[in-house]
Amino acid sequence: MSVPAAPPGQPKKAATAAWIGSALEYYDFFIYGSAAALIFPTVFFDESDPATATLLSLATFGVAYAARPIGALFLGHYGDRVGRKKIMVFTLILMGLSTFLIGCLPTRDQVGTLAPVLLVICRVLQGISAAGEQASANSMTLEHAPSERRGFFTSFTLSGTQGGQLLATLVFIPIAALPEDQLLSWGWRVPFWMSIAVAVVGYVIRRTLDETPAFTQQTESEGVAKLPLAILLREHWADVLRVIAGALVASVSTIFTVWALAYGTSESVGLSRSSMLWVGALANLVALAAIPLWATLSDRIGRRPVFLIGAAGSSVMMFVYLWAISTGAYPLVLVLGIVTFGVVYSAANGIWPSFYGEMFSTRVRLSGMAIGTQIGFAIAGFAVTFAAQIAGPDGDDWFAVALFTAALCVPPVLAALTARETHKIPTELLGSRAPHEKNDRERVAA
Repeated sequence: MSVPAAPPGQPKKAATAAWIGSALEYYDFFIYGSAAALIFPTVFFDESDPATATLLSLATFGVAYAARPIGALFLGHYGDRVGRKKIMVFTLILMGLSTFLIGCLPTRDQVGTLAPVLLVICRVLQGISAAGEQASANSMTLEHAPSERRGFFTSFTLSGTQGGQLLATLVFIPIAALPEDQLLSWGWRVPFWMSIAVAVVGYVIRRTLDETPAFTQQTESEGVAKLPLAILLREHWADVLRVIAGALVASVSTIFTVWALAYGTSESVGLSRSSMLWVGALANLVALAAIPLWATLSDRIGRRPVFLIGAAGSSVMMFVYLWAISTGAYPLVLVLGIVTFGVVYSAANGIWPSFYGEMFSTRVRLSGMAIGTQIGFAIAGFAVTFAAQIAGPDGDDWFAVALFTAALCVPPVLAALTARETHKIPTELLGSRAPHEKNDRERVAA
């Protein structure tokens, strides 16, 4: 049975809701990354040991990634039972609230060791929210999209992610330029407080969305799965492993966004905070254009070749980009940062929503994407902490960090090489394992 077409305007509306929601989620998520690299070592940790304070601060960035698999189990289960829309609204509220509370936290000077404890709790809530955000938004847009344009429409989720990261960077540029006393007293709190305004806008838009035709038909014809996780592990375990491996490509993003920022502004390199933040801002601006272009290409030639370009290309470009930072030549850093993150990494980043989502059937799609990506992202999140240790006592061994990042790009390449090509399969047949799958596709095409 074919899935009925979405009502006119719903695919665009779903893509817009995914973009705005993801922009908010990852604005919140990435302002934490900037603060963890530039502010929190001083505000929340022991200033007498700067190296250890930086390491601990970067570790709290990874804590949210550790919470993501737990959130994925919970939110994925309910997303496949109650629908995509309700999870999208819940994650938006949770992220906005936890981010606002970070801006209200007392510092170490005020309450001692309780300050970093409260910081970690808020960070865990951010991680749980992010675990369900992308999977629910991707499922919503994929199931609303026309079959021949699923890559393009689902890419809006990741365009929103880059938009949120761009917004976070732009907000932090003037904040980072404040006098030191103002920056450390009240300035760093402002970006966290600002999240409430965007959360309200995203909430209003998401509340007006229709549930997807694919989920509605699944509910009416077969009912929802009582235990989506059991079905997922029985029928799609190999694809879950592929998604976990593929999601390790996010290490490129975390190393670029957090570790490279800390390295570039360290004493050994000496670039200013503002100049390094501008690298991220312009790279994300280019990514906003590159992501839908790569996604459109994947609708024509397939998901696998485009993903491979991004994963393999990023492993090479990170050597070049980190080398450029080590030279301290800012024009070189700026150009290579834009090429590495804005262009090459966007090939993998822009098409993974369709690539992963098309591996699963409607009844377990949200669970499969949430669990697979968040386990992989958890490893990628702690890549920053490992990079800080690998970089040595002076934090300047960029080659070791680049080699480590390249190694983490190998599993994504292998995942893509072993995956099925799905860009031409009708939405209702995605995730099918039946022997007559080929004949079904031919009948639908006829």
